[in-house]
Amino acid sequence: MSATASALRVNADFSQRVVVRPRPEDWVASPQPGVTRLMLDRVGAEVARATSLVRYAPRSTFPAHTHGGGEEILVLEGTFSDEFGDHPTGTYFRNPPGTRHAPRTEEGCLLFVKLWQFAPGDTASVRIETRGAAWLPGRVPGLEVMPLHEHGGVGTALVRWAPGTRFTAHTHPGGEEILVLAGTFEDEEGAYPAGTWIRSPRFSRHAPFSREGALIYVKTGHIGAPTLGDRLAATAA
Repeated sequence: MSATASALRVNADFSQRVVVRPRPEDWVASPQPGVTRLMLDRVGAEVARATSLVRYAPRSTFPAHTHGGGEEILVLEGTFSDEFGDHPTGTYFRNPPGTRHAPRTEEGCLLFVKLWQFAPGDTASVRIETRGAAWLPGRVPGLEVMPLHEHGGVGTALVRWAPGTRFTAHTHPGGEEILVLAGTFEDEEGAYPAGTWIRSPRFSRHAPFSREGALIYVKTGHIGAPTLGDRLAATAA
């Protein structure tokens, strides 16, 4: 993983498979005191098409701002707050392009954040408290799915794997992105413990399984799909 101060290109070749196992030294300060981030992928300057882990220290705030390209957040730890309410661990929400808020936290929090990755025409606001939402049966025994969002062939979900679950080999024409939230997710290329982020390119293929069980965030169909961040990416090229 690398980034330069001028270009801020981090894992910016979307034709390559990327696996990130976060380390303490990977965290960097943001422009706002008390807020640090670990860049998973990024194309652009301070305003960028970006996927990051973001940590707010207790009693930290972020100035009010508008999301020109939309914002997707999954609260991984703690409680994230803004003028619209408190969002505890497990909350998934999408702030569509043009929305504005002033984030804060009392106890501190850890977030998974995606910026400028909304498709043109995707204007839905979404807020799901996943700890109380229903699970649906998956395609194989031992697999459960919680759909979070779908638009234009791009799907986002939580997937829960019971210990010993195996899935058949399959191809992702539009790529796949995974954040391991709990347990250990596996495939023929390795084992990925909680905290691991995996981005696989278009037409990648694997046969996933989990011996101990796992909970993962999954997004499919988005690699190469048009987003509002395409212009930012072009200027950073």
